Amino acid sequence: MKGSEPLYDAKAELFRILGHPIRIRVLERLQAGPTHVRDLLAELRVEPSYLSQQLAVLRRAGMVSSTRVGSSVLYELATPEVGALLDAGRGILTGKLGSDSYSEVNSRD
Repeated sequence: MKGSEPLYDAKAELFRILGHPIRIRVLERLQAGPTHVRDLLAELRVEPSYLSQQLAVLRRAGMVSSTRVGSSVLYELATPEVGALLDAGRGILTGKLGSDSYSEVNSRD
């Protein structure tokens, strides 16, 4: 089993990266399609430098990709699997918490 430890380490790192509410919000927003940074800023209402830091973490992890469009930057999910992972998490929470509790937890974000 020792040979598979790097895989477990990589999985743990993936879930550590997903353990930040703003990163989750960014990824969920990008599920709807490519989005300009200015639109992310308007929707998430965070400081530009803070969003930039979080996007850099997601880029380094290979979860998002970016494309420069004129003077703006467009972000999108790097692979459909990122969206599928978010959907799986949502499904687990919905089943565990029930729809009323889940709505209450979601409304705090």
